[in-house]
Amino acid sequence: MIDDDILTIEEVAKYLRVSERTVYDWAQKGEIPSGKIGTVWRFKKSDIEKWVDDRLCGHRFDNRPAAVHVDSIISPDRILFLDYSNKRDALLALADNLALAPQVKNRQELGQEILKRDELMSTAIGRGIAIPHVRLASVTDLVVSVGISHTPISDFSTLDDEPVRLIFMIAAAFNQHAYYLQTLSFFSARLKNRELRDSLLKAQSTREVYDLLTG
Repeated sequence: MIDDDILTIEEVAKYLRVSERTVYDWAQKGEIPSGKIGTVWRFKKSDIEKWVDDRLCGHRFDNRPAAVHVDSIISPDRILFLDYSNKRDALLALADNLALAPQVKNRQELGQEILKRDELMSTAIGRGIAIPHVRLASVTDLVVSVGISHTPISDFSTLDDEPVRLIFMIAAAFNQHAYYLQTLSFFSARLKNRELRDSLLKAQSTREVYDLLTG
């Protein structure tokens, strides 16, 4: 195991946007996957990512309809066909596109925070999908940009070792926590449909991608 696979309490706290004390308490109570090296708590990146995904897709939304209106958060001009072999270039291209949306007020901050988020923990969720996401004070309302990659991107550190081809980038206002989580859960669930994923990869135009996602 390489060092990049192990997180500290501070890194987990930043990722989850909670206090270090909260992470420490969770570890002490066994509520979050963790282990001790000597007297210091450490966390395996893949275990934390699965823990987060399980919570996002779990009981929180089981009894609620998915009130995510795709046509209000995605538009054809925020859909890109990408041809990059590494995640940094792909993420920056998509962030630049997303920054053209009027809801995004600080292009530089968006790019920096998207990269920082993925360096801390991969946003790949398996099946060739990544959902990079941030909440920022410089974003006024939730908005999404979609990337369809012609080139498999293999450095996303995916749990299933499948290169990423589909990227859904979400930027939300800092006070949109519930809607932000709901949108993450919505796309995670919808993209489990293999037929939809295959159709998105075969699409020839941004309009076709838009129609598939909003249909």
